[in-house]
Amino acid sequence: MTYPRPVIQWREGTVVEVLPGWPGVEAVSVEVPDLGTVRALAYPDVVGTPVVGDRVLLNVTALERGLGTGGYAVVVAVPDRPAAWPDRADDDAGHLVKARYTPLQTMVLGADDPEGAHHARLQDADDVEGMPVVAADLHSALPAVLAGIRMVRPTARVVYVMTDGGALPAAFSRTCAELRVAGWLAATVTAGQAYGGDLEAVTVHSALLAARLVVGADVTVVAQGPGNLGTGTRWGFSGVSAGEALNAAAVLGGLPVAALRVSEADPRERHRGLSHHSATAYGRVLAHPADVPVPTGATGRASTDECLVAVARQVEALVSSAPHLRPLPVPVDGLLEALSQTPVPLRTMGRGLEDDAAGFLAVAAAGVHAATALG
Repeated sequence: MTYPRPVIQWREGTVVEVLPGWPGVEAVSVEVPDLGTVRALAYPDVVGTPVVGDRVLLNVTALERGLGTGGYAVVVAVPDRPAAWPDRADDDAGHLVKARYTPLQTMVLGADDPEGAHHARLQDADDVEGMPVVAADLHSALPAVLAGIRMVRPTARVVYVMTDGGALPAAFSRTCAELRVAGWLAATVTAGQAYGGDLEAVTVHSALLAARLVVGADVTVVAQGPGNLGTGTRWGFSGVSAGEALNAAAVLGGLPVAALRVSEADPRERHRGLSHHSATAYGRVLAHPADVPVPTGATGRASTDECLVAVARQVEALVSSAPHLRPLPVPVDGLLEALSQTPVPLRTMGRGLEDDAAGFLAVAAAGVHAATALG
């Protein structure tokens, strides 16, 4: 049997225009022979800052395959102008290598790195002191979870732990950048192979400890970065990390809170109502007791209310085979209004709040429960 080999599609091009970017990301328009003009993203902290006229090396693999990258190529290098390259200050020294042994591996200073300021605090740390930890399948859940938290505790200090199931650079998430600017997030911690957060962590365990003991989080939300991976199989999806994250929270003395992936509009049957991702991640991967907030009540939207009733039944069936899960009703009163006021647009799989309200209500309910647990 022969297997397909991993392939990177490289192209060279010339920057013809600098486009609007966001914190941590430069966007450029690049003229590429045989491809024409393409949009490309550059991470200044990794490859430097390209300007008009620069020759750039691009990775166009996902772009040529038409994958869900937002239609961008990625700048790998600005080879001809060393002045554009990022400068590493002495105080940035660290020995954590992320995206290890790939052509784009990068070295970062870890929160618990021996060279770092927090090593002594984290060296023997083993307890997040009852901190609620909300795990979600999709990156798009993050602003909705925060809306739920803020509806109950608007001053709660919330940290986002970004796992490596989706995008690896934290800067790729415009959502994170805008939530930070709005003051909805205190910090982002990048765990595993993900990088570029305010703090870097080797594992989700050390990320949770850093969130609590270094940043002082009241609540931490754990989810993969943008661009989750799924295959339509029982186990082949990156969202299994949600169950693993709650295992870490339980081991470290936190309060595990499972945000349900729900949809009233997904065209795929396996994601309608309660997604099979949540059933697997929390029913099979998660091995410790965890709270499962279930949105209840009427919204006045027939399709949404019908979906929420179905989800409650599905959760009840799930718990019958997964007794470590504790379903807890969370009234949806006021949640739609809270969700309508997020500083970033709510979008999941191309659907907004009007298209799939049940999905956003489910993850917001997890935020409400986490904030309520703070007392």
